[in-house]
Amino acid sequence: MVYVPLSPIPLKDRTSLIFLQYGNVDVIDGAFVLVDKTGIRTHIPVGSVACIMLEPGTRVSHAAVKLAATVGTLLVWVGEAGVRMYAAGQPGGARSDKLLYQAKLALDDELRLKVVRRMFELRFGEPAPARRSVDQLRGIEGARVRQTYTILAKQYGVKWQGRRYDPKDWAKGDKVNQCISAATSCLYGITEAAVLAAGYAPAIGFVHSGKPLSFIYDIADIIKFEGVVPKAFEIAAKKPAEPDREVRLACREIFRSQKTLSKLIPLIEDVLSAGGIEPPLPPEDSQPIAIPEPESFADAGHRGSG
Repeated sequence: MVYVPLSPIPLKDRTSLIFLQYGNVDVIDGAFVLVDKTGIRTHIPVGSVACIMLEPGTRVSHAAVKLAATVGTLLVWVGEAGVRMYAAGQPGGARSDKLLYQAKLALDDELRLKVVRRMFELRFGEPAPARRSVDQLRGIEGARVRQTYTILAKQYGVKWQGRRYDPKDWAKGDKVNQCISAATSCLYGITEAAVLAAGYAPAIGFVHSGKPLSFIYDIADIIKFEGVVPKAFEIAAKKPAEPDREVRLACREIFRSQKTLSKLIPLIEDVLSAGGIEPPLPPEDSQPIAIPEPESFADAGHRGSG
């Protein structure tokens, strides 16, 4: 028998995400499966999914985590309805060259402002106001976002009292806030998968800072009003009994129809390139790789990639 190493499928060619709950996630007979309490197996095509969200009631075996990492699929442990994210198993993670590049952009005030201005331009479709600091741009952005929420509420006939939710108790929020939280949770999941696949660090943000997912919020915020947030208002207007489930299904369709996964990594590169610098070269006296890894057809940040 000839051993053929697994080669991860590029992120742009994958299904966006799936949610799993109430079962044991394992590898049985070579297949990635969810086994419920009655013993029924549900086969999960792990290698063709960008992100698997694990809700309360799931247990994951070592073999399942290993297979997901091998094929470059992000596992994210989330709370009820996916609103809280507790941990993520990296399918690849930051590459040193990409990480140093990202850190240099974030630590230099002038370069960081260039990146933030590009984010503003991509988000609102117009150049950022001249001679504004990052903090001032953040204030302008916040005002526009609040205005957008108000416009969407009027458009869909939804009562709106502001973005209010308790991350510790998802059910306390009103229907529209539940829908928005579920929608942004889906978007954050696939954005994190894209950031890791591209070789960057989720924690090094430019508008957001000090949180494990700061860069995820930066990138997701650019596109969240293009699809998932308006859909959340649309669903909330129907007052569904299971808002989180309806929002998830709708988000998956949006990600498919808008080809979100194929756009995310180019979007990340576009934003960072606004700094106008090249990724730094390794020091001349650095130690070369002892055991070269084989070239991979997967994304830059996947383990085993060139």
